[in-house]
Amino acid sequence: MSAAGFLLCLLAVFPLGSWAQYGPDEVTVLPGATFKINFLQWSGYLQAGPNKFFHYWFVVSQREPAKDPLVLWLNGGPGCSSLDGFLSENGPFHVNDDGATLYENKFSWNKIANILYLESPAGVGYSYSVNGTDETDDDQVAEDNYRALQSFFVKFPNFTQNEFFIFGESYGGIYAPTLSLRVATGSTKINFKGFAVGNGLSSFALNDQSLIYFGYYHGLFGEDLWRELNINCCDKGKCTFSDPVSDTCKILVNMAFKIVYESGLNEYALYLDCEGTRAFHKGYERAMSHLFKDMRINLPALKFLDGLTSSGSLKEVPPCINSTAQANWLNRGDVRKALHIEDSRPAWEICSDTVGAHYKSTYSTMRDVYLKLLSMGLRALVYNGDTDMACNFLGDQWFVEDLGIKATTKYQHWIHDDQVAGFYQQYGNVTFLTVKGAGHMVPQWAPGPAFHLFQSFIMNSSY
Repeated sequence: MSAAGFLLCLLAVFPLGSWAQYGPDEVTVLPGATFKINFLQWSGYLQAGPNKFFHYWFVVSQREPAKDPLVLWLNGGPGCSSLDGFLSENGPFHVNDDGATLYENKFSWNKIANILYLESPAGVGYSYSVNGTDETDDDQVAEDNYRALQSFFVKFPNFTQNEFFIFGESYGGIYAPTLSLRVATGSTKINFKGFAVGNGLSSFALNDQSLIYFGYYHGLFGEDLWRELNINCCDKGKCTFSDPVSDTCKILVNMAFKIVYESGLNEYALYLDCEGTRAFHKGYERAMSHLFKDMRINLPALKFLDGLTSSGSLKEVPPCINSTAQANWLNRGDVRKALHIEDSRPAWEICSDTVGAHYKSTYSTMRDVYLKLLSMGLRALVYNGDTDMACNFLGDQWFVEDLGIKATTKYQHWIHDDQVAGFYQQYGNVTFLTVKGAGHMVPQWAPGPAFHLFQSFIMNSSY
């Protein structure tokens, strides 16, 4: 009997609203748990195409699963696993440094929502393609993710009526809007309400352009480099850092890039220390390749910048993120068995260099996609930890402003736990919001404020 037929039989026995879910994928044992788990969860595979199977992990709300919203979470890369978001950011439990035990996350997003974590595209984490092909692009990933969602609703039909939201982080700034458009225009009836992007790559050009300003005003460049950047890259108040017109400007921008990404700073959280080379993974190089991708050139440094050059290459720069504990736990035999991962699947890695190397970015900006979605009445949130240099807040703020939508509130602060947590401004259905002191992974480094913004957005309440 097919999965769909099996579920139809179950629904004939159990009335709508009861817990008639896909039994074979239920996680009944969780190795390493040191606390009582008070919610249901499932892990298994969703069919994303004729030969593609995406691993998912679904945890229901700890409040009212039948009524609470359903949220899809996507990490970026491209080529990085959404289980990093689960086990390090907003999931109900995280892995201790010993790589063997779990602890409860008091700020888990499934306190108030049903959360679906999807490893995408094929080749990422435990997801795979039968024919072994890892080549893909933005549009294909959106289509595959949409098919995976359709597969999810076959397994879990009770959630088709719940309000549905899509959240993406980093390169999820491409994944989330493109999938949102596919959902909004697709034939499957989904109660889709909106999408959110955290520290997302929304516009390559604006991200690159704004990084130069971010670096200078955070004290990274010094007056000599800043002066030369303005002399050689700016004309009549307009600067072309993201698209230099002269070789001298290219050299100067390249030097700025090296200071940010090759001097040992934590690119994801400026004021946090680097974890060091023990945390290195190849996915970092691939992720960084999307920044100034047309700019990183091997040109001689200008004389006054001799002291600023880096002796290392991008390959030698650590990502400053340590995922060792998560990888150790996910690759344990008893954990793989509990999550219904076949023995034939290779070891889990936080990022797939193979997927990244074969990935084609087909969009340079999400502007037109946002405008289409907002014209449909959908809501959007663009939020940024304000110390991130991979996808800095200023570039995303410019992106939202560039949508051409009139501001409906002033730029103002928001409060969490009696403290200023950041700033926000609304433009009709889209909100731009910063999280003070947080880096690239906002739920990891500012869990309380992250839960606050998450709740405010899905409940459509004031920040």
